[in-house]
Amino acid sequence: MYQRILVPIDGSAISEQALDETIKFSQHHNAQVELVHVLEDIWYFNDENYLNYAELVDAMRHSGEKILAQAQNKLQQAGVAVEGKLLEARGERVAHVIVTEAKNSSADLIIIGTHGRSGFNRMLLGSVAEGIVRTAHIPVLLIRSS
Repeated sequence: MYQRILVPIDGSAISEQALDETIKFSQHHNAQVELVHVLEDIWYFNDENYLNYAELVDAMRHSGEKILAQAQNKLQQAGVAVEGKLLEARGERVAHVIVTEAKNSSADLIIIGTHGRSGFNRMLLGSVAEGIVRTAHIPVLLIRSS
């Protein structure tokens, strides 16, 4: 039986679908949910134009907090015990950050949305979900876009 579910979210439509499935799953198993949003590292080249890096990071943090708050509210309204956490990649792959958080929080299931990209798009964009499936120590439930 699953007692603690980790759900990475990014504010996308497929992330919303994963939240909907999480509600059903956690209600059935009476499980606690930990939502995580990972702030990725920002790489930029700025020889000529002024770019305020601190403002950009603050905007990303604010956006991540908003995504978490909206998702937490959705789950709370459905009667699901939920907490949220904003994580930072700090040079690590997002998948590694998520799997590490799953270990640290004693999660026994990860539910994540996947865009189901293949071929060149997957090679170009990579897949956080695939990285999690390859390295997770616990079961992973993938929610494909519909």
